[in-house]
Amino acid sequence: MTLHANHFRSSARVAGLLVAAWAVGCGNVQEPGRAGSGGATVPGTGGAGAVGGGPVASGGTSAATGGASANPAGGAGGSAGAAAGTTGMTGSAGRAGGRSGAAGSNGVGGRSAASGGAGASGGGASGLGGAGGPGGASGPSGVCDRWKADRADLSEGTWTGSVAACDPGDLTGAGRANALRQVNLFRFLAGLPAVTEDSTKSMNAQACALLEDANKMLSHEPPTTWSCYMTAGATAAGQSNIATTAGVRAVGLYMNDRGNETTIGHRRWLLSNSLGPVGLGSTSGYSCLMTLGGSGKAGKAYAAWPPAGDVPLPALTVEGSLDKVGWSIQSDTINLASAKVTITDAGTDRPVTVMQLPANYGSKYAISMVPMGWSTTAGHTYEVAVSGTPTPVNYSVNVVSCP
Repeated sequence: MTLHANHFRSSARVAGLLVAAWAVGCGNVQEPGRAGSGGATVPGTGGAGAVGGGPVASGGTSAATGGASANPAGGAGGSAGAAAGTTGMTGSAGRAGGRSGAAGSNGVGGRSAASGGAGASGGGASGLGGAGGPGGASGPSGVCDRWKADRADLSEGTWTGSVAACDPGDLTGAGRANALRQVNLFRFLAGLPAVTEDSTKSMNAQACALLEDANKMLSHEPPTTWSCYMTAGATAAGQSNIATTAGVRAVGLYMNDRGNETTIGHRRWLLSNSLGPVGLGSTSGYSCLMTLGGSGKAGKAYAAWPPAGDVPLPALTVEGSLDKVGWSIQSDTINLASAKVTITDAGTDRPVTVMQLPANYGSKYAISMVPMGWSTTAGHTYEVAVSGTPTPVNYSVNVVSCP
């Protein structure tokens, strides 16, 4: 671990691969920060860049066409998602609205709220929790349907470029669309709105991926002496999660973030209020996902992983066990510096080790919670209570097997 002026860098090796993440001091969310050398890799993942965490808007996100209705089985707090973009309010201590549907599927029915208040049209009653989301899936079966549908095609596409010719090329086939779908799948599960792709950012991300591939290493600050050096690629490297694997698989590695336990920077960027539009670039063995400098305004009070409500167990074991890295909570507005966490399962205490995470990896505040002597198990509902914060945070995680 090394400190540099306003910069913080952490690094580790996992399975012989360098793992690092980079954060930049407290700027506003729209201000891209300089990225550090190393990048974060997890069995092939790259680094998490960071900007300062800025303020976010309050209230819920907009519900997409199709809306979402709360699952009555979820208890009070379920909210009826309005159709065609009605704005959802935040739910009370839980997700109180639907999540984005995949290409219009699962458009009817919303996620059940966890310990939420009575829901009004478009969202839950006032309080902290997930924002009303677009589309939505109803109950465990709907969440599992979305997971299976969005994970059905994980093909990486074909890279048309060449290291020998220093040609960034492009991706043919469904590679880029599949990578974006994975980003939005995890954001859907976390109760966050989907993001879009920016074609110019993707072109720069392609140059970034070529640069990393040509030199067979990861850096957020590639020197001009590197083979196939391009300013656009070097700049993108300083604004991206970078990986020693192609882009579709990299998303799951970022969400697990093994080897990057001291920051969990990649996961936090993907679950950031400010994320999007993104750029996605990939060769056959390296990839860059541009995350910094986004204009997203999700306005979610906090994002938890695993999230409130129903969550597929496979989402928590993709590319490794989440329990080894840690659960996480991030926020732009709730100071978690003195947070104390209690997790119970059917009234039984589930002890965790709480770690403060550095600022500005996609959020101003964040903590991790590593299970001690127990494992996240399908069929169990975990009650999470966070105290010692300006506003208490309470939510329930219902883990479903999705066979």
